[in-house]
Amino acid sequence: MKLSRVVATFLLAMQCLASASQPTDAAGAAAPVANTRDSGPEWQSWVLNCQGCHRADGQGTQDSSSVLADTVARFLWAPGGRDYLIQVPGVASSELSDEDLANLVNWMLVRFDKQHVPESFAPYTAAEVGRLRQRPLRLEAPRIRAQLLNHANSQIVAAARSKLLADK
Repeated sequence: MKLSRVVATFLLAMQCLASASQPTDAAGAAAPVANTRDSGPEWQSWVLNCQGCHRADGQGTQDSSSVLADTVARFLWAPGGRDYLIQVPGVASSELSDEDLANLVNWMLVRFDKQHVPESFAPYTAAEVGRLRQRPLRLEAPRIRAQLLNHANSQIVAAARSKLLADK
């Protein structure tokens, strides 16, 4: 078992222990969980497969992994960006099934960057993920990432400007 999986499993176990001793209100009833979106199978896949590099908050690490928070859904605004999200090495080579990976990426988009998910977004499907991960990116991934984000940011600014003009 890889060290990262051991650490992720430990973190998951600690989360389970913490939730088992959740605070109660004055009447002794369990207080509501503050962040229920971090409890399902997609979250578990995140903890076991992604969080070790991208960190719990999606901020990544300066030298080794990309920031997802407030960034990941921006790729959906650029031509080729949707494909890129599945073709990056860590995603394309994941041990998750196509269906589980589609669910995880759909969850990540909303969890870490809901404000940039386009209104026209159609969730990834298992078939689409299966097709895209057959052509993984390698050394070119950082260059393509920079190009896509540059284009996406331009598109987001243009869309916001159009919306402002339309609202006047």
